[in-house]
Amino acid sequence: MSKRWKLQLPLHLMIMPGLLLILVYQYVPMAGLVIAFMDYVPARGLFGSEWVGWDNFEYVFQLPDIWRVVGNTLQIAVMKIAAGLIFPIIAALLLNEIARMWFKRALQTMIYVPHFMSWIILGGILIDLLSPGKGMINDIIAWLGWEPQFFLGDNRWFPYVLVFSDTWKDFGFNTIVYLAALTAINPDLYEAAAIDGANHWRRTWHITLPGMRAIIILLLTLSLGQVLNAGFEQVYVLYSPQVYESGDIIDTLVYRMGLVNSQFSFATAVGLFKSFVSLLLISISYWMAYRFAGYRIF
Repeated sequence: MSKRWKLQLPLHLMIMPGLLLILVYQYVPMAGLVIAFMDYVPARGLFGSEWVGWDNFEYVFQLPDIWRVVGNTLQIAVMKIAAGLIFPIIAALLLNEIARMWFKRALQTMIYVPHFMSWIILGGILIDLLSPGKGMINDIIAWLGWEPQFFLGDNRWFPYVLVFSDTWKDFGFNTIVYLAALTAINPDLYEAAAIDGANHWRRTWHITLPGMRAIIILLLTLSLGQVLNAGFEQVYVLYSPQVYESGDIIDTLVYRMGLVNSQFSFATAVGLFKSFVSLLLISISYWMAYRFAGYRIF
């Protein structure tokens, strides 16, 4: 055991910075969750504020807009998960068919670049593109003879703008993950299927997709844990009071309650409720991945 410890010591030292970051920024702040059960006043601190039990949660669930906000969060998050699953798989399958390596790598780079841009930059680009007065998209719509649309100020369009822009930004990353999964498929399977008379679509359906199943289940399972995270930074950059009806999510509600209106206890109660539901959903997703696909992450 002493010899094994000496061999593994460099690995433990390498992982220590990451563990310290998680400890400092993820676990230590959990002590502040007690604010959800207090009438928290910053001047009095955690030990001087009055304990109110479940009153903050009762107040939160009596808010007139809380269920609309929860509904918006679920709708946007589920659409993002679905788009983030389907489009990267399609892109990976298409890129895998490209024979010229230089062209394939160029396309991979092009679709991957938006992943490195912040939502501040992409938000400015989207605002310019979708502007009802001088945006390029509305110029094209007007040229086709249709009525220009206020995409970022219309409740009918805003959720779909969020889903489209989020998919555009991040699907390049998952595409590369799926391409890596494709390299693990034995080429002999394709040759055997071709000899048996299977056409291209049959080989894709019976060999390629089953070969990607493990990584698909992994990414889907991990994404289910984020079903109540509809993307605060993106929504905060793009939304406005005109689209609160369709674009206001739990995280933006927490922001306005906690930081803008200084209702720290209520904001913490909403955040704790969201974390509890996320824990429940990710536990169910782990169980489903093992139950129906025989796949275990841990």
